[in-house]
Formats: sequence, C-alpha cells, structure tokens
Amino acid sequence: MVCKVKSGKSIKGALNYNENKVKEGQAECIAAVNFIADPKDLNFYDKLNRFENLINKNARAKTNAVHISLNFDVSEKLDQSTLNDIASAYMTKIGFGDQPYLVYQHHDAAHPHLHIVTTNIQEDGKRISIHNLGKNESETARKEIELQYSLVQAQSKPRQSNLLIAKPEKAVYGKSETNRSISNIVNAVIRNYKFGSLPEFNAVLRQYNIIADRGKEGMRMYEKNGLIYSLLDDQGNKIGVPIKASAISGKPTLKYLQNQFGLNQMLKTPHKERIVKTIDSFFNATPRHTKVNFCDYMNFHGINAAFRENKDGRVYGLTFIDNKEGAVFNGSDLGKEYSGQMLINRLDDYKTGEKKKVELGGEIRGENSFEQKPDWRIGISSLVLDLLKTEKFYPETTQPGKKKKRRKKRQSL
Repeated sequence: MVCKVKSGKSIKGALNYNENKVKEGQAECIAAVNFIADPKDLNFYDKLNRFENLINKNARAKTNAVHISLNFDVSEKLDQSTLNDIASAYMTKIGFGDQPYLVYQHHDAAHPHLHIVTTNIQEDGKRISIHNLGKNESETARKEIELQYSLVQAQSKPRQSNLLIAKPEKAVYGKSETNRSISNIVNAVIRNYKFGSLPEFNAVLRQYNIIADRGKEGMRMYEKNGLIYSLLDDQGNKIGVPIKASAISGKPTLKYLQNQFGLNQMLKTPHKERIVKTIDSFFNATPRHTKVNFCDYMNFHGINAAFRENKDGRVYGLTFIDNKEGAVFNGSDLGKEYSGQMLINRLDDYKTGEKKKVELGGEIRGENSFEQKPDWRIGISSLVLDLLKTEKFYPETTQPGKKKKRRKKRQSL
C-alpha cells in the first residue's frame, strides 16, 4: 500500500475534485464518517458545509484541508467493505478518527485506490498538527495495516510508483466542461510528474491537449507573473476560453509551480539513466535511424520524445517525457550529445542535408506505423545482418561469383 498525504488551503477544491470524478462515473463516495447521513443522502453543499463549519472555528489556520490517497497493488481485489475498514483503521491511526471525512473509491486507474477528504480543524477550533504527517504517522499506519490486512507491502515493490500514474483522458473541446477538464488534468500532472521548468510542464500537458501560457514578454500578464490554461485542438492551436490559474482547484499559479521546480529537479535525477540507456539502445537495435522510428522506439519503452520545431520545420529543442517514471528532461540536460540538434544530426532523415518530410514532427505515432516496421522490436538476426553486409559491400552489378562482362570494342572498318 502506498499512502500520499497532501495538505492545502481549499477544502472546496479537494471536494470538487472527487465530486467531479463521481459525476464522470470514475469514482463513488463509499463512506461519510461523522456526518449526519449516509453518502447517498448528502449533496455537495451538505458535505462542504460540514467541513466549513469546523474551518470557521479557526480563521487563523492557513492550512485547513487534508487530501489523502491510499493506493493498493494492481493484483489486490478488495471489496468496498474491506476498503472502508482500511480507511477507518488508517484515519484512526494517524489521529483523524474523530474528524468528519469522506471516502471515495476511484476507478480511473489500473490499481485500486481511495481518496479521503477531511479537515484538520477540530470541534473545539484547535488544529491537528500535520507537520511530517506523511513521513511519521502515515508510514507507521501503512506498515501496520499492510500486516493486518495481508496487503502487498510497499517496501517489497520498489518500482510500485510505476503503477500510480493515473493517466487522465485527453481533453476534447466540447466533450466535457472546460474548467473541469483542465482542473483534473493539471492536478493529475502536478501529482504524478517531476518537471523542472514551465516548458517541461507544458511538454506533459500537451499530451493531454492543454497548455499553460504566461503570455508574451512585455504584456501585463507576463510582467505580473500571471498564468492561464487553455485547451488545444489536434493541431496544437488554442481553442475555447482560457482559464486563470487562480480559478482552478489547487491554484496551480506560476508562483506555486516555481516552488515545485527545485524539488522536482532533485526527485527526477535518479530516472535520468533510464532515458539515456533507452536512447543509446535505439542506435544498436535497428539500422533504420529515422526520426519516426526513433519516436516509435522511445514510445514503446514508455518515453515520449517530443521534438520542438519552428515554423520552417527546423528542430530547436527536444524534451523527453518518461510516462512510466513520471520524469521530464530537456535533451541537453541528459548530456550534450542528447540535445535536439545533436540527436537530429544522427538520424538518417537529416544526414544528407536534405530534410525529408516527417509526418508528425516528433509526436507519438499510432499503432499502424508502429506495427509495419517492427525490426527494432523483434531484433535483427545474424542472418539479416549478414545479408545487409553483403548488399553493402557487393553492389548488385558486382556480386561475388559473377564475372563482369567486358564489352568488346567495335573495330572501325
């Protein structure tokens, strides 16, 4: 079991996130502990008012919302009764057993998981300390509950984090309410990816048809460090009405993101080697070093190689998004030889100096093209390699075993 504890200033934002999941059919509220009625008999404002009545008893407390997720191994099949028992045991062990809290079972990922929404303000107005709650009380509770319910232990699965990236669906203009779509995707990306700059953040968001925009230099919004989020169409053009960062649940403003950049730079460092090894292996796995083949190969290993091009099609940058580990790197951060310009010079499309037309310019290709050219995927046998060498050193007109016919000179009469 993996536990994540997140504190904040907006109980409404945490509640909105889960209630929207319920509306979309991706979650259900399975428990309302210390509320006056069962979950099915409570509407949104019944739930919100219960929390706000406590929060209003301590107006000085800046942090008053707690959002917890309990994540289980994909192999575990747990019924709602067991999930509620686990949630109750966990909340009691971390000191929140007497607080009102809501338990949501989410169905938006392969692994079973719960989200719990509560407040740390008590009936008497006193605050429950949440300093190091995730590191201390939560870790102790996790270990005890794993043994009590015979759960897969987090420590026994060091790569468990791979299962916890709940990938949201791409935002499609007109398919769902814009604010809700942007809010869900932005918060999911912030939770699950480690990015060290705004361009890296946007590289991930573009996968879901969203972009965070500061505006152009010199504009008032840019000078004031403002940030808006917009939907993108299939061609990458902005569409619909943009939304201010401050209007989104969790308030992912530029200032908030900048506070995450430094920490993320450290957290993503251990995942650098995997991307480098995958890039190097591509040039040994196939003799066809095209841009499309490179992107397909990286995508097969869970990494999106997003080339950045100008209007003339010239590559000026490259970002690697590891969708398995949730780590984002600019190519040059991996080493000089992995920058966009250096890598593009190693590809067959560009070696001749005449740039060939590449359909998707670094975007992830579909299954059809991936299946048509599986040479790198199945490996190249020694026989094929020998044939390739034969073709290389013995052109068709001078194959071994065949003597080249000499043309007789015509004698002049």
